[in-house]
Amino acid sequence: MESRENFGSKIGAILAAAGSAVGLGNVWRFPIETGQNGGAAFIIIYMLCILVLGLPIMISEFLIGRHTHSNTAGAYRILANGGKWKWIGRLGVFTGWFILCYYGVVGGWTMHYTYLSATNAFSEVPAQEFGNIFESFAGNPWMPTLWLIIFFGATHIVITRGVQSGIEKFSKIMMPTLFIITIMLTVCSLMLPGATQGIEFLLRPDWSKVTSSTILQAMGQAFFSLSLGMGCLCTYASYFERTTPLAKTAINVSLIDTLIAIMAGFIIFPSVFNIGMDPNEVGAGASLTFISLPNVFQQSFGDGSILAVIFSTMFYFLLFVAALTSAISLHEVATAYITEEFNMDRKKGALLITLSITTLGILCSLSFGPLADIKVLDRNIFSMFDDFSGMVLLPLSGMLISIFAGWVLDRQLYREEITNSGEIKAPYFKLLIFSLRYVAPIAIGLVFLDQMGAFNFVK
Repeated sequence: MESRENFGSKIGAILAAAGSAVGLGNVWRFPIETGQNGGAAFIIIYMLCILVLGLPIMISEFLIGRHTHSNTAGAYRILANGGKWKWIGRLGVFTGWFILCYYGVVGGWTMHYTYLSATNAFSEVPAQEFGNIFESFAGNPWMPTLWLIIFFGATHIVITRGVQSGIEKFSKIMMPTLFIITIMLTVCSLMLPGATQGIEFLLRPDWSKVTSSTILQAMGQAFFSLSLGMGCLCTYASYFERTTPLAKTAINVSLIDTLIAIMAGFIIFPSVFNIGMDPNEVGAGASLTFISLPNVFQQSFGDGSILAVIFSTMFYFLLFVAALTSAISLHEVATAYITEEFNMDRKKGALLITLSITTLGILCSLSFGPLADIKVLDRNIFSMFDDFSGMVLLPLSGMLISIFAGWVLDRQLYREEITNSGEIKAPYFKLLIFSLRYVAPIAIGLVFLDQMGAFNFVK
């Protein structure tokens, strides 16, 4: 087996971890949830959830990865002394691999829409036709598959180059690029006539809209947005130097992730209000990203104008970069596992993972077309992968991590790691352990029940 690499710098480690966290969910889900759940009130609740739920689990994943300097499955096997808790690591590896299978489909969509935007394909398209354009593309058996293969090919190239020459070097280029594009898009959007209304809609705290469901959504968003429970953070932390400050790194990653998500709202809502569109009608997920927004951008910046072309192209390229950085981290989870646990060459291991996710990814893609009639629990293949990972695998993995870190992991070892053997003060240590033992498991349990529809059933 090849010797293990580390990240070459602290900024490289932070940007790589931030690249894992910043993904499609920052645009796909966060802005709409913020707008529909009280604006700034939701943001405040979300940040509190990061503080009491996200950060403790993220720090724990960092700690477990750095202490063992092993892949996610190996890390838990080492700390569990081969006992039953080793299955947490294997669950994390499977979860990351499982998510990647369908995530690549959406990554391919972002590439296609970047191409459509750059070629001015949305010019003079009637508003009601954008839905047909997306459905026709997604249902095509060839084009989405081609983009999926290209997307996974780009991911594969980065992974095969290793940690420093691949993941870290890529993160140092693409994360600043992502941030610059986000700033440029935000500035352009804020210059639109409807910007004031959009900002007010996003940032005015409306506590009357805050319900128990709002809090559960904020907890779920905080958990999923930070890439918790997927093995990404644990795997990346295994490449940290011993001097990397774990808590500070976790805070920096959380701040970058939250900032990008809020700025996505500044990009979307001024454009929506500029054309007089009801923000509650733009939808979410694929409906928002690939049906509503192309129409919104064309109307806001002038149908077929050079500004509309530039803005739309930059937006979808931003989504592509966010999707690619997250996909790379998910791929590395599985690649590190298979190369280290089975003593395999990195290139061979990466190829095996790429072939497996491409095969299943094609099935997910075809579920919008030729395989649309194949259902699992009344869901097509893509939705089955999406729902099972979000509703079952991630909450289960996150809950087990918090229980293991809070109740099983040696507290002295935990203190040694977060203080870097006493070099860093950690006055929050007891609060951290309290959250891991009691707050996080209960909160994740509530999110899990909400995802499964238990509270709707009770009502």
